[in-house]
This record gives sequence, structure tokens and C-alpha cells, in this order.
Amino acid sequence: MLAAAVLDRLLGEPRRAHPLVAFGRMASWIERHLHANLRASGLLAWSLAVLPSVALLTILQRHSPAWLACCVDVIVLYAALGLRSLHEHAQSVAHALAAGKLDDARKAVGRMVSRDTAPLSASQVAAAATESVLENGNDAVFGALFWFAVLGAPGALLFRLANTLDAMWGYRTARYERFGWAAARIDDVLNFIPARLTAFTYALCGNFDSALRCWRTQAPQWDSPNAGPVMAAGAGALRVKLGGAAPYQGIWEARPELGEGATANADAIDRALRLLHRGVLLWLAVTLLVGLVLRGGLHA
Repeated sequence: MLAAAVLDRLLGEPRRAHPLVAFGRMASWIERHLHANLRASGLLAWSLAVLPSVALLTILQRHSPAWLACCVDVIVLYAALGLRSLHEHAQSVAHALAAGKLDDARKAVGRMVSRDTAPLSASQVAAAATESVLENGNDAVFGALFWFAVLGAPGALLFRLANTLDAMWGYRTARYERFGWAAARIDDVLNFIPARLTAFTYALCGNFDSALRCWRTQAPQWDSPNAGPVMAAGAGALRVKLGGAAPYQGIWEARPELGEGATANADAIDRALRLLHRGVLLWLAVTLLVGLVLRGGLHA
């Protein structure tokens, strides 16, 4: 886990031939051939996209020498992590806002969120980027670390592929409401425990009382059962106001308010990144401690 985190820190995401990009193309091909307004069709498509790769990796890990299995562990988790990429995208927004370049900040945050960015004010751009850091802290970092700790490389792969399909198919639109149902529900299940661990991590690494208060009172109002705790606790930990109305496809949609305290700005983005990095260090330290205790118990 530490080696994968170091690789992500040094190299970031692969610039060419990213495996998730290739997976996305394959998933699109499967969708074109299997799409139907049926939940069963979506479940079949999800299974064909995810399960063969996870099964092959599981077999490889079980029948490989220890050194090769360890190398595969590191490579797969490195590919599943997106910490440095998230950091770079968020910093682009923060630097543009700090320099007073609102148009550049809108373009930069448009690479992080799905909402319309042209009508956003500076504080709304900062809020969107901060929300993305907090939510993707779970999706691109802590969720992968959790499932890697539980199931090794196959677990990290399962989580990231499922999360990718949720991002592609998990929408309540005419095309995906039934076809994407399986992708959305499976992602909810896989994210249930990691999301709450992420929320608690934010609380530990930020303003604890505010994080727990916002988590308890605001998370239930959010549509997503997992994004709600993560974003509410994160906003509380940072003591910043997030959420509120946001534009999607030309329409401003009402969303609950999250957090408390100051309005979001460039500094809030930087503080969210520092919160995330502190959380990763905490997880690595706890994992190392647990590993040493287990190793000592086995030797005893």
C-alpha cells in the first residue's frame, strides 16, 4: 500500500494508455451491444465488464510466486489511486482563483465536475472544486485503499471498475434509469463502509465536532447515501459552506447546504487537499501498525 502511494505521488496517473480509459472504451462497447431498458440487461453488462478482469486477477494472484503477487498488488493499487491527479486538478482551480482569473478557474473546475461552470461565481467555483476533492477523496483514494486492505489487488480493481461504471451508467435519465440501476446500486454497496470511514477520517483530521454535527444533521438530506456523509463531514471538518443550488444542463437545481462557517474560496480548496493528505497518512500509519501487530502475533 505504501509503495503504491509513493508511486502515485511520484508519477501520478499514467499519461498514456491509462487502464481505466481502456476499460471505459470496453464498457462503452458492451453498452452499445447490450443496452436495453431493463435492469437485467444492465446487470449483465456490468458483470461482463467487471467480473472477468477481477476473476483473472484473483487467479493470477493465487498462482503466482510471492514476489510477483506483491508486484501486481503495487501496480494495481497504483493504477486504482488518483490522489496526485486529484491534487493537480484542484490546484489548477485554486491557483486560477488566487490570481483572479475566473474564466480559467471555471475551465479548470469543469474538468472536475459535471455541472455547468460558465455561470458560476468565484465562490461557487471554489465550492465545486472543494466538493470534488472531498467526494473523490473517497472514490479515488480511500475506497481503493479500503478494498485493497480487505481483498488485496482484486478488491481494489473491483472497487475502481464498479466506481467507473457508476460514473458512466449510474444516472437517473431515460437511457440509464433502468440499465444503470445495477451499476449505481453495486457502487452504493461497495462504497457504504469506505464512505463512512472517509467521513470519520475527515473528522479526525479536521474540526471534529463540526464534522460530526454536519454529518449527523446534513448528510441525510443529500440524495446519495454515501456522498452525503463524506461531503457533509468534510465540509464540517473544514468549517466551510458547500452545497446549495448548482446548474446542470442550463437549469439551476436545488441542493441542500453543507458545512458551516466561511464561504468557499481558493484557500478552502487548498485546505481540503491538506485534509485529504493528512487522512492518507493516517490510513497508512494505521495499516502499518495493524500489519506489525498481526505479524508479531503470527510469529508468537
